[in-house]
Amino acid sequence: MQAILDYLKKTGEQLDSEIATATGLSLASVRQHVTVLQSRGDIMICRSIRFKDGKPSEGMLCRISGYIPPVAPGRKPKGSVPAKPVI
Repeated sequence: MQAILDYLKKTGEQLDSEIATATGLSLASVRQHVTVLQSRGDIMICRSIRFKDGKPSEGMLCRISGYIPPVAPGRKPKGSVPAKPVI
């Protein structure tokens, strides 16, 4: 289960099939672990249907619950300057 959490922290929101491919676990095992992680409140799950070549593909879209990734390094854009009142 820790491998799934680490993968989601590194890549963000992913389908269960993508998690299975990346971690080397079976799809059934990933779905079982993901439901346990959801019941603990570690991740959030949404049921998703995607169409590939016109055929529906059902899956579970998973992401870390309450995780905010760190700010990317480098310069940030400056905020907007408030407009000056016209007198």
